Order: sequence, then C-alpha cells, then structure tokens
Amino acid sequence: MSKVVLGFSGGVDSAVSAVLLQKAGYEVHGLYLDNTDEKTRLEAVEAAARMGIELTVLDVRQELDEKVCTPFCESYLRGETPNPCILCNPAVKFRALLAEADRIGAEQVATGHYARVENGALYKGRPANDQSYMLCRLRREQVARVVLPLGRYEKKEVRALAESFVLPAAHKPDSMEICFVPEKDYVNWIAQRRALPGAGDFVLHGEVVGRHEGIFRYTVGQRKSGLIDGRKVYVSRIDPVHNTVELALWEELFKREVTARDFNWLIDVPQAPIRASVRVRHTKWEEPRCTVTALSGGGVRIECDEPVRAPAPGQSAVLYDGERVLGGGFITDSK
Repeated sequence: MSKVVLGFSGGVDSAVSAVLLQKAGYEVHGLYLDNTDEKTRLEAVEAAARMGIELTVLDVRQELDEKVCTPFCESYLRGETPNPCILCNPAVKFRALLAEADRIGAEQVATGHYARVENGALYKGRPANDQSYMLCRLRREQVARVVLPLGRYEKKEVRALAESFVLPAAHKPDSMEICFVPEKDYVNWIAQRRALPGAGDFVLHGEVVGRHEGIFRYTVGQRKSGLIDGRKVYVSRIDPVHNTVELALWEELFKREVTARDFNWLIDVPQAPIRASVRVRHTKWEEPRCTVTALSGGGVRIECDEPVRAPAPGQSAVLYDGERVLGGGFITDSK
C-alpha cells in the first residue's frame, strides 16, 4: 500500500480527499499546517481521529510570515495586487507536505485543490471550481509527486460525497478569507506591520479629481465610488512614488500586451514564441488566446488576441495549452 501525505484541515475538501485516497488504496497520513487558532487546530485533530487518520501538526507561522505575509504586505505598499495563495503553495504548503513525505517514506502528497495532475503535468479542474491558477508556481519536481483527488469533481459533488460518506464536514462552511488576515481586514493587518502612506491624489487623464485615503486600499480594475462628469471610473494604475491613484474609463482598462516577471515554467522554456491562452486573475470567463515570448532574465511577454481587462501588477499571468497549465509569472506591466 502506497503512503501519501494529505494536507488535512478537517474541512469538506480535505475530508473527502482522504476517503477517496483510502478507497484508491493509499495509506493516508495527514499534515495540518498550523497558523491560526487553537479551536481550528483541535477541530482538525478531532476530525482526523474520527476518520482514523494519523495526523501530524506542524507550526508554519514563521515560514508563512517570511515567505508569504511579508511579501504580501510589501507588495500592497508597492501598489500591487498580490495573491497570497499563489505565494504559499510552492514555498510553504507543498514544501511542508513533501518534507513530511520524505520523513515518513511516502512517495506522494495530496491536497483538496480542484485541479488535476496526470503524468507529471498540471491540468485544470472542472470549470465551476477550477483552482489550477493557484498552483501555477509549483515546481515541476513538486508536481511530479502530487495527487489531486478532487480534480474531476465540482464542489456540489464533493459535498454530496461527504454526505454519502457520513462525514461531519459535509455541512461545514467554506473558508473564503485570507487565512492569516483576521476578519478579512487586510488594511488593519498591514497597518499593524508597516507605517502606511497617507492620503494622495486621484488623477484622471492627467488632472487631479479628488483625494484617496491610501494606495493600499485600491487595486487596478476596482471601481471608484461615485461618478465623474456623469461617468463611472476605475483604478487603472497605482503610483507609490507619487502616492497617486490613476483613474480611467471602463473601455480604457483593456490591454493587449502583458509583461510578467519571474515566470515559473512547467514545460521546457520555449526557445521561440508559442501559442497559448492566458488568465490574468482567478476567473472562469476570461482566457484569451495569445502569443508568448520568453524573455531574458526569466520574464515573458504576452500578446493577447483579444484585450484583457485591467491586468494588475502583482497578480499572476497564468498560461494554458488547452487544459494544461504551462506556468505562471507576476504581472509587471501592460499596454
């Protein structure tokens, strides 16, 4: 019987994953990554005990702070829009799972992500709940050891499975917030860690049209409250040097060319331009075809057949060949 280390929180996704892995013949060992409160940890421990799963509890607060929280905070203060899950998966979550697997002699690791791994390649999950975007920075050697039991299911089907398996987690609500930001109040969370920049100007087409309360409160593509000259306006650029938030009309948000840095390829780096499709945010409906050129220094230039809406610096541009994930990098610029 093959051993597998499962990221186990006690929620419906990890609980159903555990049962599916057991039914597939795996010896399941759970790993709980402890970074929240005692109540949440005890719930996971109790859930594992009920299911007969050996569970290791690992305190990851220091690693999370260094590799996710600090970069997340600094990115916001640079006027970017970071995605903490994309930072966490390769650097904390899967790194810890693989270290635990090596410790106990397991060949593979598993999580409850809605994506697929086949023959060492990463693919989309079912459209309604696909989370492949969040896994774009896993390294190829990490992907090669991953099992994703929920890749062929939708969330509603997983809840139905939990009911059929008589799992208490069947009705447990999903966790939607950033795990390390209490009550979703990331502004207060950043304020406790860094001195925040003060108010500055809103600028539309080169003219000052109002005052903002801090660049960290905004993201590219966000609508500004109210109207200007009777029209809705949106954040198009955040300038931390001049402490300005630049605004634009809806039709001005769309860009055809996106540049991304530090691109993590899940295929061999292409030596010539390739065709692909791209997501510039975790969305299900916007994925235009594009031509991609690998740049010196590890970046890529993505030229889209159809313009994409408001690509935000700090977010990830993730490339696909059909359902296969080719990799992802951090957006730096667009035009």
